[in-house]
Amino acid sequence: MDAVTASEQEALVLRREKVRRLDRLGQPCRTRLRLAGACNVLAGWLLIAQAAAIAWSIQKTLVDGVAPSEAIAALGTLLLIGLLRAGLAWAARSFADGAVEEIRAGLRSGLIRRLLGRGPLWLRERRSGELAELMGTHADAVEGYFGGYLLARAEVVAVPIALLIAVFCVDRVVGVILLLTLPLVPVFMMLVGWGAEAASRQQLKALARMGGHFADRLRGLGVVRLYGRGDAELTGIRDAAEGVRMRSLKVLRIAFLSSAVLEFFASLSVAMVAVYLGLSYLGMLDLRSAPLSLGMGVFCLLLAPEYYAPLRRLAAHYHDRANALAALDEIESALEDSSSTEDVGAASRRELLAFTGTPEMQAEARGGTPLPRTHLSFESADHRGAMLEVRDLSLRPLGAAHDVLTGIDFELESTDCLALVGPSGCGKSTLLDALAGWLPPTAGTICMAEGARIGYASQRPYLFHGSIADNLRMAHRDASDQQVRAAAEDAQVMRFARHLPQGLDTVIGERGFGLSGGEARRIALARVFLRDPQLLLLDEPTAFLDPETEAALLAALARFARGRCLVMATHSPAAMRMARNVLRLPIGALLTTEDAR
Repeated sequence: MDAVTASEQEALVLRREKVRRLDRLGQPCRTRLRLAGACNVLAGWLLIAQAAAIAWSIQKTLVDGVAPSEAIAALGTLLLIGLLRAGLAWAARSFADGAVEEIRAGLRSGLIRRLLGRGPLWLRERRSGELAELMGTHADAVEGYFGGYLLARAEVVAVPIALLIAVFCVDRVVGVILLLTLPLVPVFMMLVGWGAEAASRQQLKALARMGGHFADRLRGLGVVRLYGRGDAELTGIRDAAEGVRMRSLKVLRIAFLSSAVLEFFASLSVAMVAVYLGLSYLGMLDLRSAPLSLGMGVFCLLLAPEYYAPLRRLAAHYHDRANALAALDEIESALEDSSSTEDVGAASRRELLAFTGTPEMQAEARGGTPLPRTHLSFESADHRGAMLEVRDLSLRPLGAAHDVLTGIDFELESTDCLALVGPSGCGKSTLLDALAGWLPPTAGTICMAEGARIGYASQRPYLFHGSIADNLRMAHRDASDQQVRAAAEDAQVMRFARHLPQGLDTVIGERGFGLSGGEARRIALARVFLRDPQLLLLDEPTAFLDPETEAALLAALARFARGRCLVMATHSPAAMRMARNVLRLPIGALLTTEDAR
Protein backbone atom coordinates (compact mmCIF):
# COMPACT_ATOMS: atom_id res chain seq x y z
CA MET A 1 0.00 0.00 0.00
CA ASP A 2 2.88 2.33 0.88
CA ALA A 3 4.52 1.53 -2.47
CA VAL A 4 1.33 2.41 -4.33
CA THR A 5 1.01 5.65 -2.38
CA ALA A 6 4.64 6.55 -3.07
CA SER A 7 4.14 5.80 -6.75
CA GLU A 8 1.03 7.96 -6.91
CA GLN A 9 2.82 10.80 -5.13
CA GLU A 10 5.74 10.55 -7.53
CA ALA A 11 3.37 10.65 -10.50
CA LEU A 12 1.64 13.71 -9.02
CA VAL A 13 4.98 15.47 -8.52
CA LEU A 14 6.01 14.71 -12.09
CA ARG A 15 2.69 15.98 -13.40
CA ARG A 16 3.03 19.23 -11.46
CA GLU A 17 6.58 19.66 -12.72
CA LYS A 18 5.39 19.21 -16.32
CA VAL A 19 2.74 21.89 -15.79
CA ARG A 20 5.36 24.23 -14.31
CA ARG A 21 7.62 23.67 -17.32
CA LEU A 22 4.72 24.45 -19.60
CA ASP A 23 3.86 27.60 -17.66
CA ARG A 24 7.47 28.77 -17.90
CA LEU A 25 7.02 29.05 -21.66
CA GLY A 26 4.55 31.85 -21.01
CA GLN A 27 6.81 33.86 -18.69
CA PRO A 28 7.72 36.51 -21.34
CA CYS A 29 4.01 37.16 -21.99
CA ARG A 30 2.71 36.88 -18.45
CA THR A 31 1.40 40.47 -18.38
CA ARG A 32 -0.66 40.07 -21.56
CA LEU A 33 -2.03 36.73 -20.41
CA ARG A 34 -3.09 38.27 -17.09
CA LEU A 35 -4.76 41.16 -18.88
CA ALA A 36 -6.63 38.70 -21.11
CA GLY A 37 -7.76 36.76 -18.05
CA ALA A 38 -8.82 39.94 -16.25
CA CYS A 39 -10.92 41.02 -19.26
CA ASN A 40 -12.66 37.64 -19.30
CA VAL A 41 -13.35 37.80 -15.57
CA LEU A 42 -14.77 41.33 -15.81
CA ALA A 43 -17.00 40.24 -18.69
CA GLY A 44 -18.24 37.36 -16.53
CA TRP A 45 -18.97 39.63 -13.57
CA LEU A 46 -20.98 41.92 -15.82
CA LEU A 47 -23.38 39.00 -16.35
CA ILE A 48 -24.82 39.81 -12.92
CA ALA A 49 -25.68 43.36 -13.98
CA GLN A 50 -26.98 42.11 -17.33
CA ALA A 51 -29.28 39.55 -15.71
CA ALA A 52 -30.43 42.14 -13.17
CA ALA A 53 -31.32 44.60 -15.94
CA ILE A 54 -33.32 41.95 -17.81
CA ALA A 55 -35.10 40.79 -14.65
CA TRP A 56 -35.92 44.34 -13.60
CA SER A 57 -37.36 45.14 -17.05
CA ILE A 58 -39.56 42.02 -17.01
CA GLN A 59 -40.75 42.67 -13.46
CA LYS A 60 -41.67 46.27 -14.12
CA THR A 61 -43.30 45.64 -17.51
CA LEU A 62 -45.17 42.35 -16.96
CA VAL A 63 -45.93 42.42 -13.23
CA ASP A 64 -45.99 46.01 -12.07
CA GLY A 65 -47.71 47.20 -15.28
CA VAL A 66 -45.27 50.02 -15.96
CA ALA A 67 -45.42 51.46 -19.46
CA PRO A 68 -42.71 50.15 -21.79
CA SER A 69 -41.44 53.69 -22.31
CA GLU A 70 -40.49 53.83 -18.63
CA ALA A 71 -38.26 50.75 -19.07
CA ILE A 72 -36.05 52.50 -21.59
CA ALA A 73 -33.44 53.22 -18.91
CA ALA A 74 -33.14 49.51 -18.11
CA LEU A 75 -32.94 48.62 -21.81
CA GLY A 76 -30.27 51.29 -22.34
CA THR A 77 -28.31 49.88 -19.42
CA LEU A 78 -28.66 46.42 -20.92
CA LEU A 79 -27.33 47.64 -24.28
CA LEU A 80 -24.41 49.40 -22.60
CA ILE A 81 -23.50 46.27 -20.64
CA GLY A 82 -23.69 44.17 -23.80
CA LEU A 83 -21.35 46.52 -25.65
CA LEU A 84 -18.96 46.59 -22.71
CA ARG A 85 -18.89 42.81 -22.50
CA ALA A 86 -18.24 42.59 -26.26
CA GLY A 87 -15.37 45.05 -25.92
CA LEU A 88 -13.88 43.08 -23.04
CA ALA A 89 -14.17 39.86 -25.03
CA TRP A 90 -12.38 41.48 -27.98
CA ALA A 91 -9.63 42.83 -25.73
CA ALA A 92 -9.17 39.43 -24.07
CA ARG A 93 -8.88 37.72 -27.45
CA SER A 94 -6.45 40.36 -28.71
CA PHE A 95 -4.18 40.08 -25.67
CA ALA A 96 -4.30 36.28 -25.76
CA ASP A 97 -3.60 36.00 -29.50
CA GLY A 98 -0.60 38.31 -29.26
CA ALA A 99 0.79 36.37 -26.32
CA VAL A 100 0.24 33.01 -28.03
CA GLU A 101 2.01 34.17 -31.18
CA GLU A 102 5.02 35.32 -29.18
CA ILE A 103 5.09 32.12 -27.11
CA ARG A 104 4.89 29.96 -30.21
CA ALA A 105 7.68 31.91 -31.94
CA GLY A 106 9.81 31.69 -28.79
CA LEU A 107 9.24 27.95 -28.54
CA ARG A 108 10.26 27.41 -32.14
CA SER A 109 13.32 29.60 -31.68
CA GLY A 110 14.27 27.61 -28.59
CA LEU A 111 13.76 24.35 -30.46
CA ILE A 112 16.04 25.53 -33.26
CA ARG A 113 18.69 26.48 -30.72
CA ARG A 114 18.46 23.10 -29.02
CA LEU A 115 18.57 21.23 -32.32
CA LEU A 116 21.57 23.28 -33.41
CA GLY A 117 23.15 22.60 -30.06
CA ARG A 118 22.86 18.86 -30.59
CA GLY A 119 25.23 19.12 -33.51
CA PRO A 120 25.30 17.75 -37.05
CA LEU A 121 26.35 14.24 -36.06
CA TRP A 122 23.28 13.91 -33.85
CA LEU A 123 21.06 15.42 -36.54
CA ARG A 124 22.33 12.95 -39.13
CA GLU A 125 20.81 10.11 -37.12
CA ARG A 126 17.36 11.72 -36.88
CA ARG A 127 14.53 11.73 -39.37
CA SER A 128 14.02 15.23 -40.69
CA GLY A 129 10.25 14.70 -40.96
CA GLU A 130 9.93 14.02 -37.23
CA LEU A 131 12.06 17.06 -36.40
CA ALA A 132 9.86 19.16 -38.67
CA GLU A 133 6.81 17.94 -36.72
CA LEU A 134 8.36 19.40 -33.57
CA MET A 135 8.32 22.83 -35.22
CA GLY A 136 4.82 22.38 -36.62
CA THR A 137 2.19 20.28 -34.88
CA HIS A 138 3.96 20.07 -31.52
CA ALA A 139 4.73 23.79 -31.30
CA ASP A 140 1.16 24.65 -32.35
CA ALA A 141 -0.21 22.47 -29.54
CA VAL A 142 0.60 25.16 -26.95
CA GLU A 143 -1.83 27.60 -28.59
CA GLY A 144 -4.92 26.06 -27.04
CA TYR A 145 -3.33 25.98 -23.59
CA PHE A 146 -2.29 29.62 -23.39
CA GLY A 147 -5.05 31.02 -25.61
CA GLY A 148 -7.90 28.94 -24.21
CA TYR A 149 -7.25 26.87 -21.10
CA LEU A 150 -5.58 29.58 -19.01
CA LEU A 151 -8.35 32.08 -19.79
CA ALA A 152 -11.04 29.55 -18.93
CA ARG A 153 -9.21 28.67 -15.72
CA ALA A 154 -9.20 32.32 -14.66
CA GLU A 155 -12.95 32.47 -15.34
CA VAL A 156 -13.61 29.33 -13.29
CA VAL A 157 -11.72 30.75 -10.31
CA ALA A 158 -13.50 34.12 -10.18
CA VAL A 159 -16.80 34.12 -12.11
CA PRO A 160 -18.86 31.22 -10.66
CA ILE A 161 -18.18 32.41 -7.09
CA ALA A 162 -19.47 35.89 -7.91
CA LEU A 163 -22.55 34.46 -9.61
CA LEU A 164 -23.17 32.09 -6.67
CA ILE A 165 -23.00 34.96 -4.17
CA ALA A 166 -25.46 36.97 -6.28
CA VAL A 167 -27.88 34.03 -6.47
CA PHE A 168 -27.61 33.37 -2.71
CA CYS A 169 -28.53 36.99 -2.05
CA VAL A 170 -31.77 36.47 -4.03
CA ASP A 171 -32.74 32.85 -3.22
CA ARG A 172 -30.86 30.48 -0.94
CA VAL A 173 -32.52 27.33 -2.31
CA VAL A 174 -31.27 28.03 -5.84
CA GLY A 175 -27.84 28.85 -4.39
CA VAL A 176 -27.74 25.50 -2.56
CA ILE A 177 -28.70 23.62 -5.73
CA LEU A 178 -25.89 25.30 -7.67
CA LEU A 179 -23.39 24.80 -4.86
CA LEU A 180 -24.09 21.06 -4.46
CA THR A 181 -23.94 20.23 -8.18
CA LEU A 182 -20.74 22.17 -8.87
CA PRO A 183 -18.17 19.62 -7.49
CA LEU A 184 -19.35 16.90 -9.90
CA VAL A 185 -17.89 18.78 -12.88
CA PRO A 186 -14.20 19.13 -11.84
CA VAL A 187 -14.10 15.56 -10.51
CA PHE A 188 -15.23 14.21 -13.85
CA MET A 189 -12.87 16.56 -15.69
CA MET A 190 -9.94 15.20 -13.70
CA LEU A 191 -10.86 11.59 -14.48
CA VAL A 192 -11.36 12.23 -18.17
CA GLY A 193 -8.28 14.46 -18.40
CA TRP A 194 -5.88 11.62 -17.60
CA GLY A 195 -7.24 9.54 -20.44
CA ALA A 196 -7.25 12.55 -22.77
CA GLU A 197 -3.58 13.27 -22.08
CA ALA A 198 -2.55 9.68 -22.78
CA ALA A 199 -4.59 9.59 -25.98
CA SER A 200 -3.16 12.94 -27.11
CA ARG A 201 0.38 11.71 -26.53
CA GLN A 202 -0.26 8.64 -28.67
CA GLN A 203 -1.81 10.80 -31.38
CA LEU A 204 1.17 13.17 -31.47
CA LYS A 205 3.57 10.22 -31.67
CA ALA A 206 1.59 8.83 -34.59
CA LEU A 207 1.61 12.22 -36.33
CA ALA A 208 5.37 12.54 -35.86
CA ARG A 209 5.97 9.02 -37.20
CA MET A 210 3.73 9.62 -40.19
CA GLY A 211 5.33 13.01 -40.91
CA GLY A 212 8.81 11.50 -40.80
CA HIS A 213 7.77 8.50 -42.90
CA PHE A 214 6.09 10.64 -45.55
CA ALA A 215 8.92 13.22 -45.72
CA ASP A 216 11.56 10.51 -46.09
CA ARG A 217 9.60 8.82 -48.90
CA LEU A 218 9.17 12.11 -50.72
CA ARG A 219 12.89 12.76 -50.48
CA GLY A 220 13.71 9.31 -51.83
CA LEU A 221 10.91 9.19 -54.39
CA GLY A 222 13.34 8.59 -57.23
CA VAL A 223 14.86 5.56 -55.53
CA VAL A 224 11.40 4.22 -54.66
CA ARG A 225 10.32 4.37 -58.30
CA LEU A 226 13.62 3.02 -59.59
CA TYR A 227 13.32 -0.15 -57.52
CA GLY A 228 9.60 -0.60 -58.10
CA ARG A 229 8.62 -0.07 -54.47
CA GLY A 230 5.85 2.44 -55.20
CA ASP A 231 2.91 0.20 -54.30
CA ALA A 232 4.58 -1.06 -51.13
CA GLU A 233 5.37 2.46 -49.96
CA LEU A 234 1.83 3.61 -50.72
CA THR A 235 0.58 0.77 -48.53
CA GLY A 236 2.92 1.87 -45.74
CA ILE A 237 1.71 5.47 -45.97
CA ARG A 238 -1.90 4.28 -46.02
CA ASP A 239 -1.30 2.20 -42.86
CA ALA A 240 0.39 5.14 -41.12
CA ALA A 241 -2.51 7.42 -42.04
CA GLU A 242 -4.98 4.86 -40.74
CA GLY A 243 -3.12 4.76 -37.43
CA VAL A 244 -3.33 8.53 -37.14
CA ARG A 245 -7.05 8.40 -37.99
CA MET A 246 -7.79 5.83 -35.30
CA ARG A 247 -5.87 7.72 -32.62
CA SER A 248 -7.51 11.00 -33.62
CA LEU A 249 -10.94 9.39 -33.32
CA LYS A 250 -10.00 8.09 -29.88
CA VAL A 251 -9.15 11.62 -28.76
CA LEU A 252 -12.44 12.88 -30.22
CA ARG A 253 -14.40 10.13 -28.46
CA ILE A 254 -12.95 11.19 -25.12
CA ALA A 255 -13.67 14.85 -25.88
CA PHE A 256 -17.28 14.14 -26.90
CA LEU A 257 -17.82 11.89 -23.90
CA SER A 258 -16.57 14.47 -21.43
CA SER A 259 -18.58 17.24 -23.10
CA ALA A 260 -21.72 15.12 -23.08
CA VAL A 261 -21.42 14.30 -19.38
CA LEU A 262 -20.67 17.90 -18.46
CA GLU A 263 -23.63 19.12 -20.49
CA PHE A 264 -25.78 16.50 -18.78
CA PHE A 265 -24.86 17.69 -15.29
CA ALA A 266 -25.20 21.34 -16.23
CA SER A 267 -28.57 20.79 -17.90
CA LEU A 268 -29.77 18.70 -14.97
CA SER A 269 -28.84 21.44 -12.52
CA VAL A 270 -30.54 24.15 -14.58
CA ALA A 271 -33.61 21.90 -14.89
CA MET A 272 -33.69 21.47 -11.10
CA VAL A 273 -33.62 25.26 -10.69
CA ALA A 274 -36.38 25.68 -13.28
CA VAL A 275 -38.55 22.97 -11.63
CA TYR A 276 -38.10 24.55 -8.21
CA LEU A 277 -39.06 27.99 -9.52
CA GLY A 278 -42.04 26.61 -11.46
CA LEU A 279 -43.41 24.69 -8.46
CA SER A 280 -42.93 27.77 -6.28
CA TYR A 281 -44.97 29.94 -8.68
CA LEU A 282 -47.70 27.26 -8.85
CA GLY A 283 -47.91 27.20 -5.05
CA MET A 284 -46.95 23.52 -4.91
CA LEU A 285 -43.68 24.18 -3.12
CA ASP A 286 -43.05 26.81 -0.48
CA LEU A 287 -39.52 26.93 0.94
CA ARG A 288 -39.34 30.70 1.34
CA SER A 289 -40.47 33.04 4.06
CA ALA A 290 -41.32 35.75 1.52
CA PRO A 291 -43.00 35.20 -1.87
CA LEU A 292 -40.71 34.88 -4.90
CA SER A 293 -41.23 37.61 -7.47
CA LEU A 294 -41.07 37.01 -11.20
CA GLY A 295 -38.02 39.23 -11.52
CA MET A 296 -36.14 37.29 -8.84
CA GLY A 297 -36.94 33.99 -10.54
CA VAL A 298 -35.86 35.26 -13.95
CA PHE A 299 -32.63 36.59 -12.41
CA CYS A 300 -31.81 33.18 -10.90
CA LEU A 301 -32.83 31.32 -14.04
CA LEU A 302 -30.66 33.54 -16.24
CA LEU A 303 -27.57 33.07 -14.04
CA ALA A 304 -27.96 29.30 -13.61
CA PRO A 305 -26.61 28.29 -17.08
CA GLU A 306 -23.98 31.06 -16.95
CA TYR A 307 -22.82 29.60 -13.63
CA TYR A 308 -21.75 26.40 -15.44
CA ALA A 309 -20.57 28.08 -18.67
CA PRO A 310 -16.98 28.74 -17.44
CA LEU A 311 -16.72 25.11 -16.34
CA ARG A 312 -17.92 23.92 -19.74
CA ARG A 313 -15.36 26.13 -21.46
CA LEU A 314 -12.66 24.85 -19.14
CA ALA A 315 -13.66 21.28 -19.94
CA ALA A 316 -13.50 22.03 -23.67
CA HIS A 317 -10.01 23.52 -23.29
CA TYR A 318 -8.88 20.82 -20.85
CA HIS A 319 -8.04 18.73 -23.90
CA ASP A 320 -5.85 21.60 -25.10
CA ARG A 321 -3.98 21.33 -21.83
CA ALA A 322 -3.58 17.59 -22.35
CA ASN A 323 -2.35 18.19 -25.90
CA ALA A 324 0.16 20.81 -24.74
CA LEU A 325 1.55 18.56 -21.99
CA ALA A 326 1.81 15.65 -24.41
CA ALA A 327 3.53 17.85 -27.01
CA LEU A 328 6.01 19.11 -24.41
CA ASP A 329 6.81 15.53 -23.43
CA GLU A 330 7.32 14.56 -27.06
CA ILE A 331 9.60 17.54 -27.69
CA GLU A 332 11.76 16.75 -24.68
CA SER A 333 11.77 13.04 -25.51
CA ALA A 334 12.88 13.75 -29.08
CA LEU A 335 15.75 15.89 -27.84
CA GLU A 336 16.91 13.49 -25.14
CA ASP A 337 20.26 11.81 -25.72
CA SER A 338 23.41 10.76 -23.97
CA SER A 339 25.65 13.24 -22.22
CA SER A 340 28.36 12.67 -24.79
CA THR A 341 26.03 13.79 -27.55
CA GLU A 342 25.18 16.86 -25.51
CA ASP A 343 28.89 17.63 -25.44
CA VAL A 344 29.01 17.34 -29.20
CA GLY A 345 26.16 19.80 -29.49
CA ALA A 346 27.77 22.32 -27.16
CA ALA A 347 30.99 22.01 -29.12
CA SER A 348 29.50 22.48 -32.56
CA ARG A 349 26.99 25.19 -31.79
CA ARG A 350 29.34 28.01 -32.70
CA GLU A 351 30.01 26.60 -36.17
CA LEU A 352 26.37 25.87 -36.91
CA LEU A 353 25.06 29.22 -35.73
CA ALA A 354 27.53 31.00 -37.99
CA PHE A 355 25.87 29.34 -40.98
CA THR A 356 22.19 29.12 -40.06
CA GLY A 357 21.48 31.33 -37.03
CA THR A 358 19.83 34.71 -36.77
CA PRO A 359 22.09 37.79 -37.09
CA GLU A 360 22.35 37.97 -33.29
CA MET A 361 23.24 34.27 -33.10
CA GLN A 362 25.78 34.70 -35.91
CA ALA A 363 27.36 37.63 -34.11
CA GLU A 364 27.70 35.48 -31.00
CA ALA A 365 29.15 32.64 -33.04
CA ARG A 366 31.67 34.80 -34.87
CA GLY A 367 32.63 36.94 -31.92
CA GLY A 368 35.73 36.65 -29.82
CA THR A 369 34.01 34.82 -26.95
CA PRO A 370 33.75 31.12 -27.73
CA LEU A 371 30.86 29.01 -26.61
CA PRO A 372 31.86 26.37 -24.05
CA ARG A 373 33.24 23.07 -25.32
CA THR A 374 33.83 20.14 -23.08
CA HIS A 375 36.68 18.58 -25.04
CA LEU A 376 38.26 21.62 -26.74
CA SER A 377 40.51 23.84 -24.67
CA PHE A 378 40.86 27.48 -25.70
CA GLU A 379 44.13 29.19 -24.96
CA SER A 380 45.67 32.51 -25.88
CA ALA A 381 46.39 32.83 -29.61
CA ASP A 382 49.99 33.77 -28.90
CA HIS A 383 50.63 30.58 -26.91
CA ARG A 384 53.86 29.57 -28.65
CA GLY A 385 52.16 30.75 -31.87
CA ALA A 386 50.09 27.56 -31.90
CA MET A 387 46.73 27.48 -33.65
CA LEU A 388 45.98 23.84 -32.88
CA GLU A 389 47.49 21.36 -30.44
CA VAL A 390 46.40 17.71 -30.19
CA ARG A 391 47.72 15.48 -27.41
CA ASP A 392 47.27 11.70 -27.03
CA LEU A 393 43.93 11.83 -28.85
CA SER A 394 41.65 8.80 -29.18
CA LEU A 395 38.48 8.92 -31.25
CA ARG A 396 35.47 6.68 -31.71
CA PRO A 397 32.74 7.45 -34.30
CA LEU A 398 29.16 7.55 -33.07
CA GLY A 399 27.77 4.04 -32.88
CA ALA A 400 31.19 2.35 -33.23
CA ALA A 401 32.23 -0.38 -30.81
CA HIS A 402 35.89 0.66 -30.53
CA ASP A 403 38.26 3.55 -31.19
CA VAL A 404 39.46 4.03 -34.77
CA LEU A 405 42.25 6.42 -33.78
CA THR A 406 44.50 6.33 -30.70
CA GLY A 407 47.53 8.22 -29.53
CA ILE A 408 47.31 11.08 -32.08
CA ASP A 409 49.77 13.91 -31.31
CA PHE A 410 50.55 17.00 -33.35
CA GLU A 411 50.82 20.76 -33.12
CA LEU A 412 50.14 23.33 -35.83
CA GLU A 413 51.01 26.99 -35.98
CA SER A 414 48.70 29.59 -37.44
CA THR A 415 50.30 29.30 -40.92
CA ASP A 416 50.85 25.52 -41.08
CA CYS A 417 49.33 23.15 -43.64
CA LEU A 418 48.70 19.52 -42.73
CA ALA A 419 47.53 16.70 -44.98
CA LEU A 420 45.76 13.72 -43.41
CA VAL A 421 46.51 10.64 -45.49
CA GLY A 422 45.76 6.96 -45.24
CA PRO A 423 43.45 4.31 -46.65
CA SER A 424 39.68 4.79 -46.74
CA GLY A 425 38.10 4.16 -43.36
CA CYS A 426 41.26 4.90 -41.39
CA GLY A 427 39.66 7.82 -39.52
CA LYS A 428 40.51 10.96 -41.52
CA SER A 429 36.93 12.26 -41.54
CA THR A 430 36.52 11.28 -37.89
CA LEU A 431 39.56 13.38 -36.95
CA LEU A 432 38.21 16.36 -38.89
CA ASP A 433 34.85 16.00 -37.12
CA ALA A 434 36.66 16.11 -33.78
CA LEU A 435 38.73 19.16 -34.77
CA ALA A 436 35.50 20.92 -35.82
CA GLY A 437 34.05 20.17 -32.40
CA TRP A 438 31.42 17.75 -33.65
CA LEU A 439 32.80 14.60 -32.01
CA PRO A 440 34.12 14.33 -28.43
CA PRO A 441 37.29 12.25 -27.97
CA THR A 442 37.36 9.16 -25.80
CA ALA A 443 40.77 10.26 -24.52
CA GLY A 444 43.21 13.11 -24.97
CA THR A 445 42.76 16.83 -25.55
CA ILE A 446 42.42 19.33 -28.39
CA CYS A 447 43.69 22.85 -27.65
CA MET A 448 42.80 25.65 -30.05
CA ALA A 449 43.63 29.34 -30.18
CA GLU A 450 41.01 31.40 -28.44
CA GLY A 451 38.44 32.95 -30.76
CA ALA A 452 39.64 30.98 -33.77
CA ARG A 453 37.06 30.94 -36.55
CA ILE A 454 36.70 27.51 -38.18
CA GLY A 455 35.65 26.69 -41.71
CA TYR A 456 34.74 23.07 -42.43
CA ALA A 457 33.90 21.54 -45.81
CA SER A 458 32.91 17.95 -45.16
CA GLN A 459 32.98 15.05 -47.59
CA ARG A 460 29.18 15.13 -47.92
CA PRO A 461 28.24 18.83 -47.76
CA TYR A 462 24.60 19.72 -47.32
CA LEU A 463 23.21 21.99 -50.01
CA PHE A 464 19.76 23.50 -49.68
CA HIS A 465 17.07 23.89 -52.28
CA GLY A 466 17.74 27.31 -53.78
CA SER A 467 20.24 29.10 -55.94
CA ILE A 468 23.97 28.44 -55.80
CA ALA A 469 24.47 32.01 -54.58
CA ASP A 470 21.97 31.45 -51.74
CA ASN A 471 23.90 28.34 -50.68
CA LEU A 472 27.13 30.31 -50.66
CA ARG A 473 25.57 33.10 -48.58
CA MET A 474 24.84 30.60 -45.82
CA ALA A 475 28.38 31.44 -44.66
CA HIS A 476 27.99 35.22 -44.97
CA ARG A 477 24.46 36.52 -45.40
CA ASP A 478 25.54 40.09 -46.08
CA ALA A 479 28.15 39.19 -48.70
CA SER A 480 28.06 41.31 -51.83
CA ASP A 481 27.71 39.85 -55.31
CA GLN A 482 31.40 40.57 -55.91
CA GLN A 483 32.43 38.65 -52.77
CA VAL A 484 30.22 35.70 -53.71
CA ARG A 485 31.62 35.61 -57.24
CA ALA A 486 35.22 35.90 -55.99
CA ALA A 487 34.74 32.95 -53.62
CA ALA A 488 33.12 30.97 -56.44
CA GLU A 489 36.05 31.76 -58.74
CA ASP A 490 38.64 30.67 -56.15
CA ALA A 491 36.80 27.40 -55.48
CA GLN A 492 36.47 26.73 -59.22
CA VAL A 493 32.67 26.88 -59.00
CA MET A 494 32.55 29.22 -61.98
CA ARG A 495 34.09 26.53 -64.18
CA PHE A 496 30.68 24.83 -64.31
CA ALA A 497 28.39 27.66 -63.10
CA ARG A 498 29.10 29.88 -66.11
CA HIS A 499 27.65 27.17 -68.33
CA LEU A 500 24.42 26.95 -66.32
CA PRO A 501 21.28 28.80 -67.55
CA GLN A 502 21.40 31.47 -64.83
CA GLY A 503 24.96 31.16 -63.57
CA LEU A 504 25.19 31.44 -59.78
CA ASP A 505 21.45 32.19 -59.64
CA THR A 506 20.64 28.73 -61.01
CA VAL A 507 18.38 26.82 -58.61
CA ILE A 508 19.60 23.43 -57.39
CA GLY A 509 17.66 20.74 -55.56
CA GLU A 510 17.86 19.72 -51.92
CA ARG A 511 21.14 18.00 -50.99
CA GLY A 512 22.66 19.32 -54.23
CA PHE A 513 20.32 17.45 -56.55
CA GLY A 514 21.35 18.21 -60.13
CA LEU A 515 25.06 18.55 -59.31
CA SER A 516 27.88 16.02 -59.37
CA GLY A 517 29.78 15.14 -56.20
CA GLY A 518 32.76 17.25 -57.24
CA GLU A 519 30.56 20.26 -58.03
CA ALA A 520 28.82 20.02 -54.66
CA ARG A 521 32.20 19.91 -52.88
CA ARG A 522 33.41 22.96 -54.75
CA ILE A 523 30.32 24.88 -53.65
CA ALA A 524 31.00 23.81 -50.05
CA LEU A 525 34.63 24.97 -50.42
CA ALA A 526 33.51 28.33 -51.81
CA ARG A 527 31.22 28.64 -48.81
CA VAL A 528 34.24 28.14 -46.54
CA PHE A 529 36.21 30.76 -48.50
CA LEU A 530 33.38 33.23 -48.05
CA ARG A 531 33.44 32.71 -44.31
CA ASP A 532 37.09 33.81 -44.07
CA PRO A 533 38.21 31.40 -41.30
CA GLN A 534 41.55 31.18 -39.47
CA LEU A 535 41.44 27.37 -39.45
CA LEU A 536 40.36 25.45 -42.58
CA LEU A 537 39.22 21.85 -42.28
CA LEU A 538 38.72 20.23 -45.68
CA ASP A 539 37.68 16.65 -46.38
CA GLU A 540 38.78 15.44 -49.83
CA PRO A 541 38.48 18.89 -51.48
CA THR A 542 39.86 17.65 -54.82
CA ALA A 543 37.92 14.38 -55.09
CA PHE A 544 36.18 13.70 -58.43
CA LEU A 545 38.09 16.52 -60.19
CA ASP A 546 40.01 16.25 -63.43
CA PRO A 547 43.77 17.08 -63.21
CA GLU A 548 43.35 20.56 -64.71
CA THR A 549 40.55 21.58 -62.33
CA GLU A 550 42.42 20.02 -59.40
CA ALA A 551 45.56 22.00 -60.17
CA ALA A 552 43.62 25.26 -60.45
CA LEU A 553 41.76 24.52 -57.20
CA LEU A 554 44.92 23.71 -55.28
CA ALA A 555 46.57 26.91 -56.58
CA ALA A 556 43.58 28.96 -55.37
CA LEU A 557 43.58 27.06 -52.08
CA ALA A 558 47.30 27.78 -51.59
CA ARG A 559 46.68 31.48 -52.15
CA PHE A 560 43.74 31.54 -49.78
CA ALA A 561 45.57 29.55 -47.10
CA ARG A 562 48.42 32.04 -46.76
CA GLY A 563 48.43 33.24 -43.17
CA ARG A 564 45.91 30.55 -42.19
CA CYS A 565 46.08 27.06 -40.74
CA LEU A 566 44.92 24.32 -43.10
CA VAL A 567 44.10 20.68 -42.32
CA MET A 568 42.82 18.55 -45.18
CA ALA A 569 42.11 14.87 -45.64
CA THR A 570 43.19 13.72 -49.07
CA HIS A 571 44.29 10.86 -51.30
CA SER A 572 45.70 13.23 -53.90
CA PRO A 573 49.52 13.31 -54.38
CA ALA A 574 49.21 16.88 -55.65
CA ALA A 575 47.40 17.95 -52.46
CA MET A 576 50.00 16.16 -50.37
CA ARG A 577 52.79 18.04 -52.13
CA MET A 578 51.08 21.32 -51.31
CA ALA A 579 51.05 20.54 -47.57
CA ARG A 580 54.10 21.16 -45.41
CA ASN A 581 53.35 18.21 -43.14
CA VAL A 582 51.60 14.87 -43.54
CA LEU A 583 49.86 12.92 -40.80
CA ARG A 584 49.62 9.28 -41.82
CA LEU A 585 46.65 7.51 -40.27
CA PRO A 586 45.78 5.36 -38.44
CA ILE A 587 49.36 5.20 -37.14
CA GLY A 588 49.35 8.89 -36.30
CA ALA A 589 52.93 9.58 -37.41
CA LEU A 590 53.58 13.20 -38.34
CA LEU A 591 55.95 13.45 -41.32
CA THR A 592 57.18 16.18 -43.58
CA THR A 593 56.14 16.12 -47.22
CA GLU A 594 59.55 14.78 -48.22
CA ASP A 595 59.40 11.98 -45.63
CA ALA A 596 55.86 11.03 -46.78
CA ARG A 597 57.15 10.47 -50.26
